[in-house]
Amino acid sequence: MSDSAENLKNRENGEISIHTENILPIIKKWLYSDKEIFIRELVSNGVDAITKLKHLSGVGEFKGELGELGVEVKIDAEGKTLSFIDNGIGMTREEIKKYINQIAFSGAEDFISKYKESDKEEDQIIGHFGLGFYSAFMVSTKVEIFTKSYIESEQAVHWENDGGTDFSINDIDKSDRSTEIRLSIDEESLDFLKEDKVREVILKYCDFLPFPIKLNGKVINTQNPLWMKSPRDTKEEEYKEFYTKLFPMDGEPLFWLHFEVEVPFRLRGILYFPRLRHELDSSKGRIKLFCNQVFVSDNANEIIPEFLTLLQGCLDIPDIPLNVSRSYLQNDPYVRKISEYITRKVADKLTSIFKTDRPEFESFWDDIGIFIKFGMIREEKFYDKVKDVVIFKTTDDVYKTLAEYREKNKGINKEQHGKEVILYATNEEEQVRYINLIKSQGYEALLVGTLIDIHFLQFLETKDSTIHFMRVDSDDAINIIDESKKSKVVDENNKTSDDKIKEIFESVLKKDEKSKVQVKVEPLKDEKLSAMVVLPEFLRRFKDMNMGMKKDKRDADFLNDYTLLVNSNNRAVQNVSDLNSTGNSEKVALLVEQIHDLALLSQNNLKGEELLKFLKRSEEILEKFNS
Repeated sequence: MSDSAENLKNRENGEISIHTENILPIIKKWLYSDKEIFIRELVSNGVDAITKLKHLSGVGEFKGELGELGVEVKIDAEGKTLSFIDNGIGMTREEIKKYINQIAFSGAEDFISKYKESDKEEDQIIGHFGLGFYSAFMVSTKVEIFTKSYIESEQAVHWENDGGTDFSINDIDKSDRSTEIRLSIDEESLDFLKEDKVREVILKYCDFLPFPIKLNGKVINTQNPLWMKSPRDTKEEEYKEFYTKLFPMDGEPLFWLHFEVEVPFRLRGILYFPRLRHELDSSKGRIKLFCNQVFVSDNANEIIPEFLTLLQGCLDIPDIPLNVSRSYLQNDPYVRKISEYITRKVADKLTSIFKTDRPEFESFWDDIGIFIKFGMIREEKFYDKVKDVVIFKTTDDVYKTLAEYREKNKGINKEQHGKEVILYATNEEEQVRYINLIKSQGYEALLVGTLIDIHFLQFLETKDSTIHFMRVDSDDAINIIDESKKSKVVDENNKTSDDKIKEIFESVLKKDEKSKVQVKVEPLKDEKLSAMVVLPEFLRRFKDMNMGMKKDKRDADFLNDYTLLVNSNNRAVQNVSDLNSTGNSEKVALLVEQIHDLALLSQNNLKGEELLKFLKRSEEILEKFNS
């Protein structure tokens, strides 16, 4: 609707009004999700004040004695107060009005702006939003500040507020440069007057701050995190000791990455590659996020790619605010640059170890292979950088890249539908007969046994259209593996014999229309092998990819639609034909069913009632053939 002259005549302009009396109650309830954060905020403020003083001393604006710098936390359980005291820069009356009475006017930002050209001391200043001080109201009925500025001529002052919009400020007698923030703890937060509780929170969030933090007179923090040390000056044992400090129950890490970046973003940290106990080890994936050595979170999932969350360690990113939403981090271009950088450095580390120390790379492949495969599927750039260092253990008990496997197994890598075949096995025990078959001809298969592997093989097929993976017990794989079927000349009489064997097996096994087993008779090179159960490759993959999922009857019928490959070179199979010609149908049926069930048993597919029948039949055969 367009504005008419009458509408324009009645238009008013104004400002949205905010009722300040509602601000502190909102802050008290919603500023932070966890009350304990107030300790982090107030200790961090004290460290900021000390950092500012050191900077002023360094540039000559403060000429006094620094003394022993630090933050002290004092508990007065009887008086129900908790105090945070620092001997940093202090505040004047005007600075209290500016930085305390005006919510969200950050003193840290103001200080950085003023001194940003001097040097890099601002890197260590923690605060960004100016709301940290107000977290004190989440646990307090009253908050007081006693402060004296580093400027000797300035009067010491006392500020007090009981959670409303009114405050009082007055001069006090105080000669030492310092700031004390004293909280009168409310009845719902009395746990914060217990020394063990306060110590726990300080060590959780502030253990690595660069100045001593005392609790009731005793220094409790570590102060110097290893990630702040230059990688060039850090020894292997120091990395292991630091890992043990962070994760005391996890043994030694495999290897690690130490980050020390200033441009185009600021990042420090150490990421460790842990030893996984199994592929779904839920105890892994603890990356501690810090901001200027202040602990922020145990969850860095918004900072690093999903596939790297299996790693452990710590990241210190000074330019990420302490309190932002996950959606903010996920969509922030700055965070994306950090994520891409970490991904690239991880890939570089892996390729470097592969090229410089192949035995070491192979020794921890079983621990890192899972996340590498997942990363390749999820991150195109990561795939491009590491695709040539992915290795597979083979049935010859060695590790090979795909290129190395293809070179070694040229004889078996027949083209099928224009693609080069690569054989794989998912279970050495269940597929041992098929593995022995390919070994007997000097070939090998890749061993893939984790939940991600079948997805990974299909992914590789999409990336390289010239290859096709086949499980060793699929029907197509058997056709390719057994060279005897291609090279052996079979005369007309032998073909007739194979046809007869096929008819015999079908007549015994296909007892009704519901029977889905298909019979195929061929002369296999291994004469000791009577029969094998084979499925088309797509059915094998379907079964593997749905491993562990609840199956209904349709799934079971679908997967039981298999082919029994009968070896006409096997003596027991030939006995079936001989017995049939003599009219001994009872023994024929027993042998055929036994050969069929042995083939199922070899792949762990004979269970329940069918297994009981097999055992009973075995006893019966022993009786009949020994009578």
